[in-house]
Amino acid sequence: MTASSSRDPNAADGLRFLLEGALDYRGEWGAELTPFLMALESHAEGWMPDVVKGARRRKYSRESIVRALDERRDEHGASIALYRASPSVELMLDLNPSPRRGQLTCSLGIQPLSLFSGRERCMMFVDMVRNWAAHYPVDYAMAHSLADRQLAGAPYFGREEKAARREGFDKLYEVFWLNVFGPRLVEAAGRERMLTTPAHRVEALPNGSVLVVLRPTAADFTSEESRVAQARAHVHLRPELTFDTVLRTLRERSAALAPVEPRFHPDLAPLLSRLPEEFAISERQRKIAEFNAFRPPEPDEWLPVAHPSDVEEPERVRNSYGDLSESLVAALHTKVPSIFDATPESLTDLDLYFWRENFPERYKRDLIDAHTAPALGAYLGGVLVRRLGGTWIPRQNIEESQVRVGKRVWLPFLRARRHMQSRQALLDYSLTQFFREAERHRD
Repeated sequence: MTASSSRDPNAADGLRFLLEGALDYRGEWGAELTPFLMALESHAEGWMPDVVKGARRRKYSRESIVRALDERRDEHGASIALYRASPSVELMLDLNPSPRRGQLTCSLGIQPLSLFSGRERCMMFVDMVRNWAAHYPVDYAMAHSLADRQLAGAPYFGREEKAARREGFDKLYEVFWLNVFGPRLVEAAGRERMLTTPAHRVEALPNGSVLVVLRPTAADFTSEESRVAQARAHVHLRPELTFDTVLRTLRERSAALAPVEPRFHPDLAPLLSRLPEEFAISERQRKIAEFNAFRPPEPDEWLPVAHPSDVEEPERVRNSYGDLSESLVAALHTKVPSIFDATPESLTDLDLYFWRENFPERYKRDLIDAHTAPALGAYLGGVLVRRLGGTWIPRQNIEESQVRVGKRVWLPFLRARRHMQSRQALLDYSLTQFFREAERHRD
């Protein structure tokens, strides 16, 4: 299990912690977890979880944890989650009480990372991890920026997933802010070399592991001083690497995470401002830069002069457009609740939904062309009618059907068909931009 990261595009980076330790299970969850929970309760200053989730949610207590574990137990063990809303905390615990080699896996995410800017809180976190690693012998444990860890290639570091899971942390791939190297890694690097790592704190643990903490604080990992310290420790433990090469890679990662100010196309800003949250946190700044540079084609689905209606019963055709629109609402109202409102914001929510789902490329083309695109065109035209005072001008060829707004007539069915051609077309021919353009020409 993994700790979730916030989907807010403005969310700060978070601290990511992983530990896989040996579990000496003797038939009582409470007894085996007591050292873990004691360390958590005494060191989680400012971010202590307050909710336990098993089969249902309960207020944090040791009794609640035992009950949740009993509820979630199966032949493989038990998994529970501990939460806190503010700051955002998600702690996943997996317990596998195998008689051959029991295992406790802890996955912890805390946001924002700025919570760990101060020395005192960071050292409390380090002491908590030290207590855990001393009681539950580990192969490897780490704590670091979530975004930077992603850029480092964790957790597989270029290996195939199956091979990585089989081999585990079989060699030292990276040195993070906090590291606990188990006996196998200590032996591979050389115990004396490990204990002389240039770092803020290096400590041998009673079970043969070694704790290495690069710097007093975790949040400043992109600073030049931190990157130099990280490179020195990495090259010390992997002498076949070169300092300049490692440092250059770390600086590139820092540059990739440097904040980029959003400067989106004004008509598309309501949509583009929400897209970065759909990417891993390590990619968001690069995506903001890409979306800043994106300039969609100007909408040309309009005419300066209306083509007169060529249908025999215009009112009946207009009603059929309403039926088409209602079919879209019926199909998507649970996934896009604002679709009931028929507002500009509803159009942006639809843009986002179709993009997130990669709708044009995931669903059958004949279904899209015959049903989705016409229903979307009817809905889009309906929003122009309701919100801009437009008037339908029906045509036998549905893509020629128009909505008069001000001195122009707009072609919503044509726009909807273009919109549904590909994932990129969802941005090139967004509903949001089309509405804004029509709005500007209302008077």
